[in-house]
Amino acid sequence: MTLTLNNSHSSLSRRFATLASPLVILLAITLILVGLLLLPLTVPIGAFYWDLFIYFDAANRIFSGQLPGVDFFTPVGPLGYWLFALVEWIFPQGQPLLIAQWSLLLVTGPLIALVVHDVDKRSRGLALALLLPFLVFQVLPINVTQYYSYPSVDGFGIYNRQITEILYVLAASLLFVRSMRVMFAVVVGTMLALFLVKVTGFFAGGLLCVVALLARRIDLKLSLAAAASFLAVLALLELWLGIVSAYLGDIAALLSLNEGSLLPRFLQAASIHFTVFGPLCALMLVLIVFDGRAMLGAVKAFLRSPGAATLAGVMDWPLVWLAAATFAALFVETQNTGGQGFIFVWPVLLMAWERRGRLEGSRLGLLAVLIAAASLPYLTEVTARAARAFVGQITYERLQNDHLGQLGQVSQRSEIMHHAAVMKTIYAAYPQTYEAIAQAGELPSFTLYNAPDFQLAWLMSVDEAVGAIKAFEAEHDMRFATIMSLNFTNPFPWLLDREAPRGVAIGADPFRAVPDPGPAVLQSVKTTDLVLYPRCPITDANETLRDLYAPALRSMTKITLSPCWDAYVQPDVAAAAASAPSQAASGASSGLGLGASAQTTH
Repeated sequence: MTLTLNNSHSSLSRRFATLASPLVILLAITLILVGLLLLPLTVPIGAFYWDLFIYFDAANRIFSGQLPGVDFFTPVGPLGYWLFALVEWIFPQGQPLLIAQWSLLLVTGPLIALVVHDVDKRSRGLALALLLPFLVFQVLPINVTQYYSYPSVDGFGIYNRQITEILYVLAASLLFVRSMRVMFAVVVGTMLALFLVKVTGFFAGGLLCVVALLARRIDLKLSLAAAASFLAVLALLELWLGIVSAYLGDIAALLSLNEGSLLPRFLQAASIHFTVFGPLCALMLVLIVFDGRAMLGAVKAFLRSPGAATLAGVMDWPLVWLAAATFAALFVETQNTGGQGFIFVWPVLLMAWERRGRLEGSRLGLLAVLIAAASLPYLTEVTARAARAFVGQITYERLQNDHLGQLGQVSQRSEIMHHAAVMKTIYAAYPQTYEAIAQAGELPSFTLYNAPDFQLAWLMSVDEAVGAIKAFEAEHDMRFATIMSLNFTNPFPWLLDREAPRGVAIGADPFRAVPDPGPAVLQSVKTTDLVLYPRCPITDANETLRDLYAPALRSMTKITLSPCWDAYVQPDVAAAAASAPSQAASGASSGLGLGASAQTTH
């Protein structure tokens, strides 16, 4: 009987150990995410949600044969768009934000699996301590900073989330992986991903790699092999697609559009993230007190006998790693706030705890408190906001639409939904008010794009435009093959299964991310079949975009497509529309007026 109980207990222990395996947990979570992407889920729409629709613009261009950077200007690298397009193709009914968030697992999943498998050979607890926080941030589409008070998800800062999640994997590998083969694979994989997602992440990762090299956590031979492999892949991409030089050209153009001192941006990033930046600074001061004498001895040893070994003795301290990771996190945030900044400091904090040595009593307690203060705020912020969003939306209303497809898989409070519909009507009825505000260089409210009611009203107007385009085409027996929008994002080619004009920037913020169009771009716009101009509301940004492309629009004719949209069409289309009796003209007041006016643009 005793033998039977012992065997049963041993069997249960083995099963529990298997279920608690980091690789089993990672596989289980991945399978759950795949199952969720098979369902037409909704999420509660949040601040700046229209950033997400840039991915649809890019995916449509990719599916039509265009290359990011080569055939259209991009604010970041191509990898995020490629991953989104691939997962969207596999899961055509998946919720778009979840696709954008989880598609990165195609890269980070195998790499973090290599890391935790290597660490698990020595310590199951440490492996789980690395994996579980990573999964929280990788799975939940929530930023560490909040821009709107009602429960919602974050459809913006996706690029920044991606690079910090990749940096997390890199930091975990540099600090805890022992196998040089695993280290090589993870360093090459993460640095390629960082470069091809957003170059600021690549520079941050490069800083961590330099510290690892100086600390002899990676040797010179591995570093040179990793660098050679990295460059070989980029050379292959350049020879095959010409995408690397185009990407570097886009980076140069963005730098020219965003000139200015970095110091104010560092101060801004530090203030926004002071919740964790403050404890990190306090922890670094404490580490100076705790380790200062030993570190000073290492510096003296290096000065007496300079060499790689003595230099490693200076560099491989928690204080140095923490300073490098904190600076890297601040640098990432200087280029665009929003995302999951500072999450990749967690592996360094784990290292600081692992290297606590003989600390005890109040010193050990102080170290534990500061590590907790630097790591818990963002973990609790993301999980709490995610819980609020996904529980709160139980009572939310789904956006009603006819033409939005996946873009319409959002929900929000019924009061906010009603407010959005009312404001859309007011935008259309009183355009002079909003035109005057735009002419003053202002928005109707300073935080207009933050508000979910604006995002909902914008989606409602997109739904209206798609319906109006279909009605116009049916009435005049024609088809617009290429469509452009003088707006931040252009979802219309995706929604109508058309093409976007080549060369035109996506994520069209005219003040930060749209270079002056050259002759090739203007010619592309000039030959576009349909150029849409939004009026609900009229904004300074949209007027600036229209001015940028005005030389190409002069030969086109402006018509009123619907109350919320003007359109620029080729003169022959406008002439045909003007000569044909408009069946929908009487519907102008209801938002479906077509061809109500036509004039040559000057």
